[in-house]
Amino acid sequence: MNWLHRRLCRSQWWKASVAQSLPWATDHVDLGTDVLEIGPGFGVTTELLLKPGRRLTCVEIDDSLAAALERRFAGEAVHVLRGDATRLSFPDASFDSVACFTMLHHVPGAGSQDRLLAEAFRVLRPGGRLVGMDSIGSALFRMVHVGDTMCLVDPATFAQRLCAVGFDDVRVEALRSSFRFGGRRPG
Repeated sequence: MNWLHRRLCRSQWWKASVAQSLPWATDHVDLGTDVLEIGPGFGVTTELLLKPGRRLTCVEIDDSLAAALERRFAGEAVHVLRGDATRLSFPDASFDSVACFTMLHHVPGAGSQDRLLAEAFRVLRPGGRLVGMDSIGSALFRMVHVGDTMCLVDPATFAQRLCAVGFDDVRVEALRSSFRFGGRRPG
């Protein structure tokens, strides 16, 4: 991420924005006890996902962000791993739910995004849920991402991509600047 993007994602404005929008993505979804968060970045969503009795595992590809997350959540029920979510090291059926918020557009290309979704599907327990949210491009969004990896996800075709991986009970709902999505591993 570029300097401006990093600064924005650490801001109180972003934290308030995420706190307001995250329930929209997780409404009426039981995340269970064992949750995998892919691409937590600075941990704003991690903080909101962490609830009493819940174990949260975070996979972050950026070494400095992963180290900061480890420090920030030391002593909490959060386990941070440095890694690539297109090649997860967990056994099949390890988690009750997988969450990924405002990070898919940082995954370079639809092929890599689909590998990430396939890995999310693989590590979900039968009946487990994928939940997420991502941004819809705008001029301002593109300006914030100058020099960043940015491969926008088209919400109009995303449901088909989730179904192709194997998810059922798929939902994709777009607003003006973002969309939420979800799916279930059958079983």
